[in-house]
Amino acid sequence: MSSEEGDLRKQMAKLCRSLFERGFSVGTAGNVSARLSDGILMTPTNATLGDIDPDRIAKITLDGRHIAGDNPTKEVFLHQAFYETRLDAGAVVHLHSTWATALSCLKDINPLDCVPPLTPYVVMRVGPVGLVPYVKPGDPRAGDLIRALEGRYAAVLLANHGPVVSGKTLFSAVCAAEELEETAKLLVALHALPTRYLTAAQVDELNTTFGRI
Repeated sequence: MSSEEGDLRKQMAKLCRSLFERGFSVGTAGNVSARLSDGILMTPTNATLGDIDPDRIAKITLDGRHIAGDNPTKEVFLHQAFYETRLDAGAVVHLHSTWATALSCLKDINPLDCVPPLTPYVVMRVGPVGLVPYVKPGDPRAGDLIRALEGRYAAVLLANHGPVVSGKTLFSAVCAAEELEETAKLLVALHALPTRYLTAAQVDELNTTFGRI
């Protein structure tokens, strides 16, 4: 095992535990992956994010062959689709966090942009968020739905299921997933109330100044 892989395994276990301990994941819900130069690390199937053993994290080849660790999450297709369509993605975080999942259940959100620019940090860390139609957990069609977006979104909501967020690094993907959850909480709290969003000019200014952090 390379030092790159060993370090990434330890970081994944640490960040997964942090997500679990702060309530972003419960039970065995949620899964996390990170890209290596020679494959992808994924949290194992039926594992709690609060107790991930770095040595048991699954490793698959880029084409999906399991080569080390426990069996990967059943959402493997979802993760693969992000890596295939977003070449700068270094990690993917899928949670069942409360408020983002609540947002994914609302009927009247815009499927092409279901998280409007409420705060500067959701623009800077997450960007536009699409809504993907419901399929059962672990269904390979989830990967097909992500591929159909052709890499336009770094983050999506799975209808009636929860958020999936990619980032250039594992740390940035986790931070973006947390930012999306907090923004979803604000959006649900403000739902049906007159709300002021950032203007297109303000969003352009943030993108020009900061890009995606």
